[in-house]
Amino acid sequence: MLFLPTVAIMKLYIANKNYSSWSLRPWILLTELGMDFEEILVPFETNNWDNFRKFSPTGTVPCLINNDETIWDSLAICEYLAEQNSQVWPSNNKARHWARCATAEMHAGFYALRQICTMNCGIRVKLHEITDPLQKDISRVNEIWQQGIEQFGGPFLTGTHFTAVDAFFAPVVFRTQTYDLKLELTAHSYQQHILQLDSMQQWYQAALKEHWIEPGHEQEVFKYGKIVKDLRMAISKP
Repeated sequence: MLFLPTVAIMKLYIANKNYSSWSLRPWILLTELGMDFEEILVPFETNNWDNFRKFSPTGTVPCLINNDETIWDSLAICEYLAEQNSQVWPSNNKARHWARCATAEMHAGFYALRQICTMNCGIRVKLHEITDPLQKDISRVNEIWQQGIEQFGGPFLTGTHFTAVDAFFAPVVFRTQTYDLKLELTAHSYQQHILQLDSMQQWYQAALKEHWIEPGHEQEVFKYGKIVKDLRMAISKP
């Protein structure tokens, strides 16, 4: 009898789907591209670093483990996957170059958006104010989304297929929903298209069902706004 060798499935370590924007990026990319992986969710706790250090050298998520290789950081994971799947980046040179620039900008920038509009999928928030730095970030998001759609035809940022640049802006899509951020018409259409993806709905529904409420992430919301609706099942009233 011939025994075929067992092919190891990549393991993607993530944290709470309600809060972890960085985890969403590789998760949705893997999911949209139909790549086999095992999801391992380790929730945020007071001793995050100690828990996450058991699998991640930086003590942070996401972290991808494939055979004897450990790949940390969402952008590094994206590039690692690109070596295995040609659909991670657009095949068109111009679209690919644009996508790499926009992805790198998202990875390294948008400080005000990250600080004031932290990811919390299951709530709706009215901000106390839209500061100048936040407005600058919102305007830039509008600009990038409009530019991508107009240049490459949509419905995704670089054309007809979901790629890494869409994965990197997926957490921002959830943020625009949570904080009701003003989007121009083209950007709004893109937001709605991404929100309706089966992968985004799968992540969102799982986030609503999580029973972990992490105080630190909750306090960040109250610093900048007021919760006007809480859709999470863990703390919803009967």
